[in-house]
Amino acid sequence: MIFSISAVLLFGTASYFAVRTKSASGGAALVLFLFGFFAAGTGAYDPITNVVRSTAEALSALAN
Repeated sequence: MIFSISAVLLFGTASYFAVRTKSASGGAALVLFLFGFFAAGTGAYDPITNVVRSTAEALSALAN
């Protein structure tokens, strides 16, 4: 039996636990970096970019 898991799912789960435990090690930083790297290569890139862009525009509109 072959069990495969998505790298995004794996690093996303590891990132969740690194943030929840407030881990500040080099390993946690690497996990967070790899999660971002693999998430950028998926179909989630466009929606995430749109949310970040919209949030930045809303915050800049509040400042004016």
